[in-house]
Amino acid sequence: MAKRLFVTPYRCTDCKNCEVACSFVHTTDPRKPAYTRVRAYTMKNDVKSVVLCQQCEEAACQMVCPTGALERNPETGAIERNDKCILCRACTVACPFGNIHFDTQNLEIAKCDVCGGDPACAKYCPTGALVWGDEPITDAELVAGAHEVTPLPWAMTMPAK
Repeated sequence: MAKRLFVTPYRCTDCKNCEVACSFVHTTDPRKPAYTRVRAYTMKNDVKSVVLCQQCEEAACQMVCPTGALERNPETGAIERNDKCILCRACTVACPFGNIHFDTQNLEIAKCDVCGGDPACAKYCPTGALVWGDEPITDAELVAGAHEVTPLPWAMTMPAK
């Protein structure tokens, strides 16, 4: 089984580390999380969750593309945009989850590409709401330290006492 991104909504605190990390990796101006490819939301009844590309088995974005510009990466399983893209934006309309968009900053179609197999959103998720792996981790594994969290590189650290 190939690795994939697992989302455990009840672990999400809506801290937005995933958005910032994605923005930092994928844009020329990481201070603009509007260009992120992952979204953290607080919904009704204070329910929090992360929404990102599902890398669908039969992806509507891929099926509607007139040029074949969306191809599945055999190593990561992610559907990625290639240089055949003509920016028609049909894929943005076809995605039933709204997880592919036109990036007006970089003038390109943007969707999750799992960062080439090392997704920043999962790497910087402090709660294990996003995990890159073969299967989701249990709460017991999370408590035992099964989810390594990388500190945000731009975060301030407190000096040792």
